[in-house]
Amino acid sequence: MFKKFVVMVVLAVLVLGTLAGCGKTAGGETTEGGIPADAALKITGSVNNEIGWAEADVRAMDTIEAQAPNKEGVVSTYTGVSINTLLEKAGVKEGATALVFVADDGYTSEVVLAEVQACADCIVSFREQGGFSTVLPGFSNKAQVKGVVEIQVK
Repeated sequence: MFKKFVVMVVLAVLVLGTLAGCGKTAGGETTEGGIPADAALKITGSVNNEIGWAEADVRAMDTIEAQAPNKEGVVSTYTGVSINTLLEKAGVKEGATALVFVADDGYTSEVVLAEVQACADCIVSFREQGGFSTVLPGFSNKAQVKGVVEIQVK
């Protein structure tokens, strides 16, 4: 009788251990702020809701086109999501004054928040090889960030 009890307890522990892992998918982990750890683009800092999206989710948002010179100086048309739309989803806190764009290689560029908010054509564009870049018509070339993965609001 004791052996049956032990076997039942062991089986129960195994079943519960297996069930505890159900519902989680690979890459389903979140960071401390609740942003998916595998988010392709996130907004953090002085916002009401730190948020992150998979690349497919950003690509599924309403898009606009923006024209700006490329690295050769030729004006090109880019498609992407309005930075202001993304900021609205995160809810910029009162008193915020700057945005820092962070690239996947660690490069950063800081711009004045009010200038971006006044820019209807400032977008996070879709890159052919995947990922995103900032397109900020009228801004310095240093503000254009390839491989942007995070927008920090300060």
